[in-house]
Amino acid sequence: HVQLVESGGGSVQAGGSLKLSCVASEPLSTWMGWFRQAPGKDREGVAAIYTALGGANYADSVKGRFTISRDIAQNTVFLQMDSLKPEDTALYYCAASGTAAIKPLFASGYYSWGQGTQVTVS
Repeated sequence: HVQLVESGGGSVQAGGSLKLSCVASEPLSTWMGWFRQAPGKDREGVAAIYTALGGANYADSVKGRFTISRDIAQNTVFLQMDSLKPEDTALYYCAASGTAAIKPLFASGYYSWGQGTQVTVS
């Protein structure tokens, strides 16, 4: 499976911004997604992008604040996070799926996962 490495996490005050990056070890998969998991909570789909066309899906909780994008030449997916809130605090994971017919914000459709990068909003 493709290896994914996330970076860009950190600590920021509410209202601030962070940009996460996910570098894949091979060309980007059909769907690339960002998920997050806060302590004691289930993993949640945040955003996903259909690599070929660039179409994106977002969780309601982040619409208008987060933007997913990709650089196909660099095998990289980004998550621009603006207007961050304390409830955005979580470990953020990048994920890859080679299947087109998935529910993009559901973890079950993805087969490769990164190790995660921590985002803390105070």
